[in-house]
Amino acid sequence: MLTLTLNKSLRRMFALLVLCMGLGLVMSPVYAADEQSSQQQAKSKTSDADLWRAVKAGEPGYSTDKGLDADVLINVAGNEGKILRNTYLKPALGLAFIGVFAAFLVFYLVNGPSTLSKGFSGKMVLRWSKSDLWLHWTMAISCLIMMLTGLVIMLGRHVLAPYVGDGIWAGVIAFSKFSHDWSSPIFMVSWLLCIIKWMPLQTFKMYDLKWFLLVGGYINFGPFKGKHPDSGFANAGEKMWFWTLAIFGLSISATGIILVFPLLDLPRELSMLALLVHGVSAVILIAFTIVHIWMATVLSEGSMENMVSGYCDENWASQHHNMWYDEIKADGSLKYKE
Repeated sequence: MLTLTLNKSLRRMFALLVLCMGLGLVMSPVYAADEQSSQQQAKSKTSDADLWRAVKAGEPGYSTDKGLDADVLINVAGNEGKILRNTYLKPALGLAFIGVFAAFLVFYLVNGPSTLSKGFSGKMVLRWSKSDLWLHWTMAISCLIMMLTGLVIMLGRHVLAPYVGDGIWAGVIAFSKFSHDWSSPIFMVSWLLCIIKWMPLQTFKMYDLKWFLLVGGYINFGPFKGKHPDSGFANAGEKMWFWTLAIFGLSISATGIILVFPLLDLPRELSMLALLVHGVSAVILIAFTIVHIWMATVLSEGSMENMVSGYCDENWASQHHNMWYDEIKADGSLKYKE
């Protein structure tokens, strides 16, 4: 009886063992498949991360398009250039426009204008020809249009768009882009003619150093008051403005052509560099233009008449450009307005 009971227990244990072994054989492929799937998913995630890391680093891949840089999905230089523009260039542009204007406004309120020590004589001396006036105002108007529309293009999204409707902003930015592009050829031609025509009058002389030391005679208080430094046809400040306009007018024109007329298949790095140089040139020219406008209008009594009629008051010529005035008197080229 005991033997029979043991035999039954052994048979049950054996059957259970066989059943477990069978289940193990059945389930082992499932476990193996699950493990293999997990490994493939981990490998796929690693592969995707490596691929995205390479794309963001600007590493080239393969493309059937044979254009320049067609095999690069993300241009690193372009992203870095955009960061530089947004972080430094846009604030500098706003500072050049608002900061320089505010600084000269404070100077004007504290110092006042530079007046003629002998008053107006009533005698008008020829200073600029008709062609000079046309060139000046053609360049000036086109330059102002480009500056104002450039400010809208660069800063309008931040200071204007949030306060107007989408439709109005779309019209403003489209008009600004159109005006900016079509005024640029007028500026470039008039700029080139002005540079060629006026360059002989813009060479620096030794007496120009004294002009800077005395701040041009525009200070109305302290040891500078009443000091009128020597100056030729153009004073040292005007010469500095001229050469700034010559250098940065060239850079802004060249980079503008690259940006508006991509005639050459240039690398995207060069396009971004052109955009940054264009912006830096604009910052400098805007700052100097604001200074020039202040000096030619409210800060210097009698100056504006120069570019309105081409004539200046004789006392103005003697006070602000004495070397030139003495020269035209000596050689007989002095002409009065009839």
